[in-house]
Amino acid sequence: QVQLVESGGGLVQAGGSLRLSCAASGRTFSSYVMGWFRQAPGKEREFVGRVSWSGSSTYTDSVKGRFTISRDNAKNTVYLQMNSLKPEDTAVYYCAAGLRVGVRGYEYDYWGQGTQVTVSS
Repeated sequence: QVQLVESGGGLVQAGGSLRLSCAASGRTFSSYVMGWFRQAPGKEREFVGRVSWSGSSTYTDSVKGRFTISRDNAKNTVYLQMNSLKPEDTAVYYCAAGLRVGVRGYEYDYWGQGTQVTVSS
């Protein structure tokens, strides 16, 4: 079992930055692929990016060059650094853990409760 708790969300102006954190319980954190997803009001959940066991990361096109995912296995924490934020980045952001390298929600086994990010124009 893995429990995930996100933090760091909030209100920011367009062009600003936020860093989300996702703290994981359990001793096998380093074994999991950690993903970030987001869901805006009235929209489906969307893959944002993921970081593998080795630290390599993948991003959806809309955030490439602006968002960076990193992990600290010693702290059982994964981060989502978001720069140059846009109003369309407004959503609830979720971290997720899974054993498969994927971009779809069903490929992840554990989810956090989400944290709200609001970008004002």
